[in-house]
Amino acid sequence: MPGIAGLSLGSQIVAALALAVVAVVACAHLGMVFLHVAPSNTVTKQHGRAIDDWVYPEFEQNWKLFAPNPLQQNIAVQVRAEVRTADGSNRTTGWYDLSALDGAAIDGSLLPSHTRQNELRRAWDFYVASHDSENRPTGQRGDLAERYMRRIVVMRLEEEGAAGPAGLVERVQVRSRTTNVPPPGWSEEQVSDKPVVRELSWWTVTERDRTEAGT
Repeated sequence: MPGIAGLSLGSQIVAALALAVVAVVACAHLGMVFLHVAPSNTVTKQHGRAIDDWVYPEFEQNWKLFAPNPLQQNIAVQVRAEVRTADGSNRTTGWYDLSALDGAAIDGSLLPSHTRQNELRRAWDFYVASHDSENRPTGQRGDLAERYMRRIVVMRLEEEGAAGPAGLVERVQVRSRTTNVPPPGWSEEQVSDKPVVRELSWWTVTERDRTEAGT
């Protein structure tokens, strides 16, 4: 294989520039993530907003696996939609268990999709962390978390064909169903086996949501 050396001079220049851009972006990304997880310093104090804008929501870091008390719950994220059908009528779909669909998509896979494993889960974690128990934003990232969550569920509903031929998803409602992981047989710990449901209000789907979801 001749590689880049076998290309014409113009093609070599284009290839070199493309590699340089990729290298710069990769270094910038690693630097942003490092500053995001690093202790507070002069750079993060001066440029914290720019760092957060780069990291959130897709690249947020999470350390729950290494926490003193790791997550011991199964959380299923589910969604339903209000749809305008091709004939102009409206209907409400049943609940789609997106977490179960993600699990089925990677079950038995030798190369499971990173997106299927983490995108929905991290989006829900991001939403919960930026909203109180009444689903009111608690900080500046509340609106971003809602839009990110809405974009993902719109994309997933499109994948499942929820709107039907020539239909349109107009509103979505998200809920979570949380159940405790049973303790091992030798443990004396007692946990409830009753699921806890957190149901959000209906969200109107905007054209921006559809564009960002690629539908």
